[in-house]
Parts: sequence; structure tokens; C-alpha cells
Amino acid sequence: MPLVGLGVFQIPDLNECEQTVLTAIKAGYRLIDTAALYLNESAVGNAIKKSGVAREELFITTKLWVQDAGYEKTKIAFEKSLKELQLEYLDLYLLHQSMGDYYGSWRAMEELYKEGKIRAIGISNFFPDRVVDLIAHNEVVPAVNQIEINPFYQRASEHELLKKKNIITQSWASFAEGKNEIFSNEVVTGIGHKYGKSVAQVTLRWLVQQGIGVIPKSVRQERMIENLNIFDFELAQMDMDAIATLDTGKSVFFDHRDAETADWLTKLTF
Repeated sequence: MPLVGLGVFQIPDLNECEQTVLTAIKAGYRLIDTAALYLNESAVGNAIKKSGVAREELFITTKLWVQDAGYEKTKIAFEKSLKELQLEYLDLYLLHQSMGDYYGSWRAMEELYKEGKIRAIGISNFFPDRVVDLIAHNEVVPAVNQIEINPFYQRASEHELLKKKNIITQSWASFAEGKNEIFSNEVVTGIGHKYGKSVAQVTLRWLVQQGIGVIPKSVRQERMIENLNIFDFELAQMDMDAIATLDTGKSVFFDHRDAETADWLTKLTF
């Protein structure tokens, strides 16, 4: 799995999404991350088909939403996603949330994995206790846990746990979606000036230097290219330590374990 990919969350317009993915593939992206909830799998599929890039060179991820949790519903939802994406197999299929009958879903995903229809299965938004419990009571260890990680919510202990369990950590909302004025933050901008890099590049470099994958979203070609251009420099330890001081220990969005948030997520359908 490439460390840097393109996320297509919040690109609901199908024409715009298709063009964005085409532009990204042309710019050199090989990992595309979508989800059934995003309602743009068909656009991603169209772009893959039109790109002219061999299927085996691409890494495609999509996710199972809460409304489709459970063994039978997962099998149906998977086939629907595969049809929307116009693919014969997925590179990575994730449980989007640890809600509903996700154990039934995981059993279905294990079967699809063994059948070769999915190259790897993983999880998203799973906290440490749910990760450990899932591993303890199932056969296949998740390949990936995709969670919110950014300079304000760094989750270092969770990343260490995932490494011990041989699970790759992948960050969503790497830029905190612009919250807390990240793009004008004095610490990160100062580090950027030192290396001649943007805040986005410093942030992504900080993540991949820890072995954390990233899937930043952008619909602009120049930003896509900028986000890929992070492998020609390395942050010094003093810079890594400086970014560590920005950690608040809290999500910049919402707490998945809050009762009201859980109620909202379980009722969110498409």
C-alpha cells in the first residue's frame, strides 16, 4: 500500500470526483480511498477505467457503512461497491465504524479475503479496546486502522499499539480540515520555512516519517503534486518534538465514544 494516497471524502459531485481522480492518477497517485457513504464510488470507477493505468498498479480502498453491518448485508454491500467501482477485486476493504454487527461483517470480509476478492481487510475509527477485542476473537488480523491523526490529535500510544499488532496506521483529516488555524500555525510554518516546504508538506512528512499512511483530499492539481512531494527531505528530531507539543489529546471534530455522536452515526444512512 502506498504511504500517500488521494482521499475523495466530501466530493459528492460525480463529475468533479471523476475528474479529480483522473488528475490525481495522472499526477502519480496510485492509492485512491473512497467509501460507500461518500456516494462517489461510481465516479472513482469511471476514472480508473479512463485512466489507462493497469489495474494492478492501483490500490483501491472502500469502506462498509454501519447500515450494512452484519454477515449477509456485508456480502451484498461488498458486491454493490465492487459493481460501482467496476472492479473484479478490492485492494483494501474497511469497516467504517465499530458499530452494529461488525463481527458478522468481519466474518464475511474474512471469507471474501480468502476467496481473493479482497487483497486486504481492515478497520476505521476503531479505538484500542475494540482493536484488541476484534483480533482476539477472529482469525484475520486487520491490515490497516484508518483513524483521525493530525498535529492536534496525535494518538502516539495508539499508533504504537497498532505497530505491535502489525497493523498499519493510516491518517484521515491529516490537516484537521483546516481547523485550529493549522495553515498559519507558528510551529509548523516555522519548520516549513526551515526546509522550504509548505505546512501541508511538513504535516504529511511528519506523519509518513512515523510510518503513518496519509490520504489527503484535494481537487487542485498543484496541491496534489505538492502533497506527493514529501520524500526529498527529512524532519530533524527537534522538529518532530516541536510538532509533538501541539497535541491536545482530543479530536478536532467529535468524540466517537460520545453517546450523542454514536446515536448520530448509527442513524446516518444513504
